[in-house]
Amino acid sequence: MTKFESGVKVIQSPQTAVYEKLSDLNNLEKVKDRLPEDKVKNLSFDAESMTIEVAPVGKITLQIVEKEPCKCIKFATTTSPLPFNLWIQIVPVTDAECKMKLTIGMDLNPFMKTMVQKPLQEGLEKMADVLAMIQY
Repeated sequence: MTKFESGVKVIQSPQTAVYEKLSDLNNLEKVKDRLPEDKVKNLSFDAESMTIEVAPVGKITLQIVEKEPCKCIKFATTTSPLPFNLWIQIVPVTDAECKMKLTIGMDLNPFMKTMVQKPLQEGLEKMADVLAMIQY
């Protein structure tokens, strides 16, 4: 399995507040307007899953498959041209600050890895940046 990791983002909010917001996907309503409209279309979601169309990839549906309270939220694709897993890891720094990192894991042959590595890494960083800017 090939893994792609975002940089570590420092969030000026308690770990529990960040986890509570990110573990209920209905909270995406508050960040919908921050997503780049040229890259992301037709975002829909409920508490446990989200569907999004990403140019040029296509339709992706992510479902929460595991939650480790206050520490980790794991997603798996149910619809995607390339199946993958996504982890959001949250660790405390102080009572009022935490760090977050995103990881994507997917099975890729060397040719596909070469093709998707750069756009996937850039997309992961942008996603981490958006999540770090949310008001928790």
